[in-house]
Amino acid sequence: GAVLTKSFVCLPALIQKFQDGRDVNQGPGSHFEGVERELMQLTWEPVGYNGPSLTGYSLCPTDAEVPREALSFHGDATGAQVHLDDLRSTAHRRSTFHDGIVFSQRPVWPGERVALRVLRHENGWCGGLRVGFTRLDPAHMVGSCLPPFVCPDLEEQSPTWAALLPEGFVRAGNVVCFWVNRRGWLFAKVNAGRPLLLRKDVLVQGAPLWAVMDVYGTTKAIELLDPKANAWITGGEPVPEPEVTSGEECVICFHNTANTRLIPCGHSHFCSSCAWHVFKDTAKCPMCRWQIEEVTVVPSLKTEEGS
Repeated sequence: GAVLTKSFVCLPALIQKFQDGRDVNQGPGSHFEGVERELMQLTWEPVGYNGPSLTGYSLCPTDAEVPREALSFHGDATGAQVHLDDLRSTAHRRSTFHDGIVFSQRPVWPGERVALRVLRHENGWCGGLRVGFTRLDPAHMVGSCLPPFVCPDLEEQSPTWAALLPEGFVRAGNVVCFWVNRRGWLFAKVNAGRPLLLRKDVLVQGAPLWAVMDVYGTTKAIELLDPKANAWITGGEPVPEPEVTSGEECVICFHNTANTRLIPCGHSHFCSSCAWHVFKDTAKCPMCRWQIEEVTVVPSLKTEEGS
């Protein structure tokens, strides 16, 4: 298979470019047709990856038909420790804390909610469920070749964007929904709470997106739900970018007021106590896993707790 960099994630656009050049400048049988055939045979093979071969990963054409049946988990493209029920609505991680990657069986529209319930929580691990979107079509994946983690492994190997959910989101019984809007902003919320902005760099143009979830760490089992069953899941469009306000609670302790901003990623959902604890412990943002270079107190929200 050919080796492609992440900038070449929309093969149909490249093919169209060659087709346009052929139609304008060349006649039938030109070398453009040969290039077109060669492009159609390319597969995604990440640069510098030394793990199992990912030959067979492919990107769905831009104009692919997108069915709208209820979401379920894809039956074949699953992590090594994942067990699905017969309806493919429940995903359970058998053992360890990793190899729990699962995908939706069909592409997800921008703005469409992916709703799930956390069924089981397992103590003894650090971190829990990760959610996001990918341009990889699970129908063309080999489950045994999936990496152990969606963050950072699958993100580094493919056009995938995911984030770790805060600890308070992934307690057993919680209903979590996540979605990406047309601007490429990834949001999540728990139960009927406020939307939380996870990241702002998802590429939503040029190819369909499948939902990806990693049943990781403390999250032992999840169940996909029908968003229509809960009005709070489908309501609330358009969603504004969440900003730190004087009434927003820290998403780690759910007690103190969020009054800090992490540099350079800019996430601002933490109190100063939790933010400094994370900075000293891992120096990685709990939302996007970017390296933290500095913790700043939001001037308008300075409190006794953060001063």
